[in-house]
Amino acid sequence: MTLVSTEWLNNNLSKVKIFDASWHMPNSNRNSQKEYLDKHIPEAMFWDLDQHSDKDSPYPHMMSNSDYWTRMLWSFGIQNDDHIIVYDYSDIYSACRLWFALKYFGHKKVSVLDGGMKKWLKENRPTSKEVDKDLGKFSSIDKLNSKNKYKVSENTEWIKNKKQIDENIKTLSFQTVDARSRERFESKVGEPRPGLKRGCIPGSKNIPFKDCINSETNTFKTKSELIKIFSKNNIDYLKPIVFSCGSGVTACVLGMAYSLISDKHAMIYDGSWSEYGKK
Repeated sequence: MTLVSTEWLNNNLSKVKIFDASWHMPNSNRNSQKEYLDKHIPEAMFWDLDQHSDKDSPYPHMMSNSDYWTRMLWSFGIQNDDHIIVYDYSDIYSACRLWFALKYFGHKKVSVLDGGMKKWLKENRPTSKEVDKDLGKFSSIDKLNSKNKYKVSENTEWIKNKKQIDENIKTLSFQTVDARSRERFESKVGEPRPGLKRGCIPGSKNIPFKDCINSETNTFKTKSELIKIFSKNNIDYLKPIVFSCGSGVTACVLGMAYSLISDKHAMIYDGSWSEYGKK
């Protein structure tokens, strides 16, 4: 199950591991960790996008290495056969980023909560303030059973770098689709991050990620609706696609949409416009 409904999760809370992956845009004046502490889905663990991205990279939200992910997931008590549910209290983009990352590192059973925390609260479903302060801390690894150490298996072909993107402009081995707003893609407005020029990757196409989401319910649109969105923007969903955005986060919303209509897994340009659009 790529997506699970709020009803399904409510009926299966004791059978899954849950991550609150909420992250908000820097200009939103919201604090995702404080919101988590105030209320979250029962048993959910907080996963911090900024904390668990590659801190050695000059670009935001780049994927950390496999050793880090092994230790990080183990510190949360995750085992390879766990069914993990991810959600967020935003527009589902950070949940999709964690979904993609978990799949990239080989976790088999990962689902996104369709509608996220917004829909969960709208339906008056249960919340909690309880937090296990040891979970997610690398210092807690010593307390865990070494026989159950988490093992990652990277799908390295799912992440592309700038060299591969530049080569593809000539070879056209895959389609490149940008998840940013139409105004940013068409250079009508500037970038929110300093030091970036306006524009897009040559030859790329555009689907603003919000086009794939029902605004009233925060849920993904139907398969037939998503196919129409891809087709309307002259994108062949039956062929390989690499998704990009500002920093590799909202690209994963399109990656999720793609997985709902295609038997191929999404690929992401991790550096996205933060790297490609550098002045």
